[in-house]
Amino acid sequence: MNEARFLPVAEVGRLARSVLDAVGTVVVGKREALELVLSGILAGGHVLLEDLPGLGKTLTARSFAQALGLDFRRLQFTPDLLPADVTGSFLYDQRNGDFAFRAGPVFTNLLLADEINRTPPKTQSALLEAMQEKQVSVEGVTYRLDPPFHVLATANPIEYEGTYPLPEAQLDRFLLRVSFGYPLPEEEWDVLRRRISRRREETVLEPVVDATTLLAMQAALEEVVVEDSIGRYIVALTSATREHPSVLVGASPRGSLALLLLARARAVLAGRDYVIPEDVKEVAAPALAHRITLRPEMWLRRTDPSFVVSEVLERTPAPASGALPSYAATTGLA
Repeated sequence: MNEARFLPVAEVGRLARSVLDAVGTVVVGKREALELVLSGILAGGHVLLEDLPGLGKTLTARSFAQALGLDFRRLQFTPDLLPADVTGSFLYDQRNGDFAFRAGPVFTNLLLADEINRTPPKTQSALLEAMQEKQVSVEGVTYRLDPPFHVLATANPIEYEGTYPLPEAQLDRFLLRVSFGYPLPEEEWDVLRRRISRRREETVLEPVVDATTLLAMQAALEEVVVEDSIGRYIVALTSATREHPSVLVGASPRGSLALLLLARARAVLAGRDYVIPEDVKEVAAPALAHRITLRPEMWLRRTDPSFVVSEVLERTPAPASGALPSYAATTGLA
């Protein structure tokens, strides 16, 4: 187990690509979106899957749980769901004559919070402590969640009747937001063809790694070098969202941190132990768009926050420096 904690970055990239290949046998034609989801998991964060029904969000979550060897639970969020239905509650045990804690579905490695915007804010907030602090508090007692712990939440972006939009504080807890979009006709036919040949509805993937190995993969991302100019580029992008004329509230420093973590994960997926500007650009919209609040008049014009991120990327010059990071001397990097 001690050896598993020290995986070389090259080995992490190989394992991550194997996980993507396994999930790609089930979720067809969405390699780019799957890479983003896996980047979020490798970076230790939570992912919001915002898309129309029937585009593979639930299948993606279940497939990643199987390929990563994680305990998986799915919780369907409904208007009558209570916080105790998420975290668990104390029940009276007649045999012992005392109250015993019954753990809720949040006690797992990978939780699929399905249609999270269909439940009231009080229940949504029950996930907040778990997502941020990796713990839950019930009746004054705090319970730690065993690592790894990740939330993959789904939301329908166009159906608003009977829903409760996630507040900014809750949205900010998601490392990134991913959309799949409709498949191409050939990809959709491939889905049908595989279903015909499978002769059953369910798909089961063999684990590529396990929970301990995933933790080692996540720890290895700390070895990925981030040059000073890349770090300043990340800060410049995030700061530019706050100054854009269409934006009421721009991305917070948590957005900069999300860019850093996701860029490291993208570098590993590409087989590198250092971050380049393209890594940052590829994750900029998924990491920042959901952290931006547009001015009211922009909603009337149907301006999308992703468009703001695109403009910021075009206007912010990318670095082209070969200098070592300033922290190299203290971390032992060369």
